[in-house]
Amino acid sequence: MEAETSLFDCRMCGHCCEGKGGIVVSPADLTRLAACLRVSPATAARDYCENSGGKLKIRTGDDGYCLFFRSGRGCLVHDGKPAICRAWPFFRGNLEDPLSLEMAKEFCPGIEPAADHATFSDAGRRYLRENGLLASNSQCEANALILK
Repeated sequence: MEAETSLFDCRMCGHCCEGKGGIVVSPADLTRLAACLRVSPATAARDYCENSGGKLKIRTGDDGYCLFFRSGRGCLVHDGKPAICRAWPFFRGNLEDPLSLEMAKEFCPGIEPAADHATFSDAGRRYLRENGLLASNSQCEANALILK
């Protein structure tokens, strides 16, 4: 995990928490989120999620950010957040495509600017495996976590 932390240090800027429809909630994510919120999975899904593109996703607030993001505080459900959030910036595109990683570096101040693609990709794949974040079911899990 040491290599991963030298490649990414979250600054809680919220760039990755902004935008509608990107935070996929798998069945396992829903269980974890509900436990964190101390509600049933059905209540968590009803109160905080929406179905979009055939998948359950966290809703956004009027400000365009994830319902659980607060500027200056970060994620209010950090311990219960979905796998897609836990995995950032180690998404399939960034691991497989050097240009995608360069664009992510421009977007996210937490990614080490000097990180080369091969090192980032190797460390990211290891991070996803070691933390149980790889996905395999495109029907209900985040596509960005399904590696080739």
